[in-house]
Amino acid sequence: MKAAVLDRYDEALTAEHLVHYRDVPDPKIENPGDIVVRIGGAGVCRTDLHIVEGIWRGKVEVNLPYIMGHENAGWVEAVGRGVESVKVGDAVICHPLVTSGHCLACRRGDDMHADGSVFPGINANGGYAEYLLTGERALIKLPKSLAPKDVAPYTDAGLTAYRAAKKASRHLLPGQYAVVIGAGGLGHIGIQVLAALCAAEIIVIDRSDVALALARDCGAHHLVKGDGTEMAAVMELTHGNGAEAVIDFVGEGDAVAMGLAMTRNGGFYYVVGYGGRIELPTIDMVTSEKTIVGNLVGTYPELVELMALADRGLVNLATREYRLADANQALKDLHHGKIKGRAVLIP
Repeated sequence: MKAAVLDRYDEALTAEHLVHYRDVPDPKIENPGDIVVRIGGAGVCRTDLHIVEGIWRGKVEVNLPYIMGHENAGWVEAVGRGVESVKVGDAVICHPLVTSGHCLACRRGDDMHADGSVFPGINANGGYAEYLLTGERALIKLPKSLAPKDVAPYTDAGLTAYRAAKKASRHLLPGQYAVVIGAGGLGHIGIQVLAALCAAEIIVIDRSDVALALARDCGAHHLVKGDGTEMAAVMELTHGNGAEAVIDFVGEGDAVAMGLAMTRNGGFYYVVGYGGRIELPTIDMVTSEKTIVGNLVGTYPELVELMALADRGLVNLATREYRLADANQALKDLHHGKIKGRAVLIP
């Protein structure tokens, strides 16, 4: 099969070819629950850029060369002898984690902390290819209204945004405020989820006018330009109190300190983006009673819930399609901020 392969790390992201498009062996069924999916779409994620930079080397064990791509959807191509829930030809979306189902975390539905899991595109070959090896427990059948190429990025970008926004929606009440920092690939989904699940007023901050226009289309009530005046703007909108929930899809630079500062006392700061540091005097934590919440992708049931919202048209994903052979261009366009929403590779 053809695949876009990562052969070496590039900390500066300046190489002419970040990945190389070439022939590699097809994945093969080895276990009863294995499934091979013919890729219909593979999302291009900023995490993929971090992988190329080598940031994940200390987090997971992987040997180069390998194939990135952890946001995948397509059609069942082959199944192991123990597979019962799907058949060849079914359109499916792949939860990013492949788990055994036997460990305690699996039985509790806590996929992201399961024992002995496989994460295609992170610690195993992923979907920047024509075919992907995954497992039966990871697959969700798609309704006829959703095509694989249109939903692939939901499996990480969408699921991560959904998980954070769902947490916030559980405590946000009418008359309260939610701030979304970053209206890009994840943020524009989080805005729609908030609008679908709660009645709080949604304030969106971004440096890009294009991203802010997308945020408006996604249901944001207030748009704030990230030009250095955003703190004052948010405090004015929230009557000097700050927001009950701040969801930070940037997580680096000045976004972290700003996000914490615009979180109301007793409020929640949800950090989704990463790369920065959280530094806060303990006395401030005590006196403000703010809660800092990390967010790592999401569970299988949450992906089912997100697909239900998408099927009903309550959440829509902005995508830009690239051929698999043009994976380098997609990665570079993402790196240089040229993509509205999410990039999707199509074999």
